[in-house]
Amino acid sequence: MKKAKYLTKVTDLNKLYLDQVITEGDIVVDATMGNGYDTKYLAEKVGDSGYVYSFDVQEEALKSTKKKLEKENLQDRVKLILDGHENMDKYVEKKISCVVFNLGYLPRAKHMIITKPNTTIKAIEHSLKLLKPHGVVSIAIYTGHEGGPEEKNSVYDFVKTLDQNEFNVLECGFINQINNPPQLVLIEKKKEY
Repeated sequence: MKKAKYLTKVTDLNKLYLDQVITEGDIVVDATMGNGYDTKYLAEKVGDSGYVYSFDVQEEALKSTKKKLEKENLQDRVKLILDGHENMDKYVEKKISCVVFNLGYLPRAKHMIITKPNTTIKAIEHSLKLLKPHGVVSIAIYTGHEGGPEEKNSVYDFVKTLDQNEFNVLECGFINQINNPPQLVLIEKKKEY
């Protein structure tokens, strides 16, 4: 396991967990492609024998991610999908070990295009059905934008209802940071249901 240099970003904390979950040959999902950083990370983790499904509703996200993958010669193990994450069940049929969400908006793009509570909850529900036992859904929740707090509340309301016999739900966040620090929610599937 790589040692984290600093614990200053939710994405760094997230990788501490995901490094323990994802192995070579796994099938994984990046539910919110954005600028492609998570897609690239996941493609590296699953190796030549694994596969990544990566979703976004913005063409510029696909273009940015495609460039990043081609630069690292990772494009053959990734399917970039121009569609909302709530439709992942239309593309992914095999059991997966991990789904990564970064809720909010695409950095350095149109901030009025944001993830929404209703489609996010649908996507989380699909993720839980697709997960293999001991797989993880990782949800980084950014709330410093209009609609962010409502989406966070919807996610929390949903995950609190998950049966503890079937799922472990962990919350992680910085409690001494100002300006709406992101929260990280991890859901581990214990068994088939």
